[in-house]
Amino acid sequence: MTIAVFVSLAIIALAIDLLTHKKDQPVTLANAATWSIFWVLISLAFAGFLYVTHGAEVASLFVTGYALEKVLSVDNLFVFMAIFAWFKVPEGLRHRVLYWGIIGAIVFRMIFVAIGTGLLAFGPWVEIVFAAIVAWTAVMMLKGDDEADEEEDYSQHIAYRFANKLFPSWPHLHGHNFFVSRKELEVEIQKPQHKGMSLAEKGAWFATPLFLCVCVVEVSDVLFAFDSVPAVIAVSREPLIVYSAMIFAILGLRTMYFVLEALKHYLVHLEKSVIALLFFIAGKLALNGTDKLFGHGLHIDPNTSLAVVLVVLAIGIAASILFPGKEEETAESTEKA
Repeated sequence: MTIAVFVSLAIIALAIDLLTHKKDQPVTLANAATWSIFWVLISLAFAGFLYVTHGAEVASLFVTGYALEKVLSVDNLFVFMAIFAWFKVPEGLRHRVLYWGIIGAIVFRMIFVAIGTGLLAFGPWVEIVFAAIVAWTAVMMLKGDDEADEEEDYSQHIAYRFANKLFPSWPHLHGHNFFVSRKELEVEIQKPQHKGMSLAEKGAWFATPLFLCVCVVEVSDVLFAFDSVPAVIAVSREPLIVYSAMIFAILGLRTMYFVLEALKHYLVHLEKSVIALLFFIAGKLALNGTDKLFGHGLHIDPNTSLAVVLVVLAIGIAASILFPGKEEETAESTEKA
């Protein structure tokens, strides 16, 4: 019954979201905020169902996993902003790319959760390995702060290069299409703005920058899953709790992206909260693993985990408001000018 309720809620909510955002139009902050609240309420409704049917502890584990995945996704969304900027994806087409990115995330999270929870059966040392992965991610994020000003060249991304090997590509957007036929491009290259351009000898269909962007987003999300899946598994070993928490968090990411895009100059300390939580989760995993190996008796209970996640997130938001960084000051100066 729990699985049926989870799947039904997710499918119905996703269908409503897709029907509402069919047009290639920019998503406004007000619209994105409204839909973000909608997704949070849907998730809390499922948490309420878990509370009634399985008890307070299961509901608490779900909410903790959901909040953790939501917070960890913040850094992923900032990366997506950089990807969209590099590919010059218009605002009206970004929700289309994010839609396919979310579909891919749902599939790959299912695979990773099955593998991750299955690996735990091999013994406590697996949790220690997961702890090392999560801690390494946090350290890399700390180092990444020093290189934040360097723009990445996504034409060198493994997904971009692989897609280019599979399909010939056309360097310009073609409406909201991921592919364009050779016949259409033979007409297109006759236009003055495309003078001097030629088509690859082989291939009936050509990939547009929008398709290449989707590939980069998908592979980037798979890489992000290597830290988020172990982090949520640290909260619970039950695959359904882990997967449902991650999926409800992911389903709301498309609209959350547009909220963060509008507020990115103001939430300047939020990434520090993400890093702090990664170190906390690494410590929790390490304590769980070493307790089973050495019996030291130290562990962090679900309610404490939930409190830490919410408090650290609140501190990051409060710090961004009270101690605005250079990015916000620059944005305010630009607006005044």
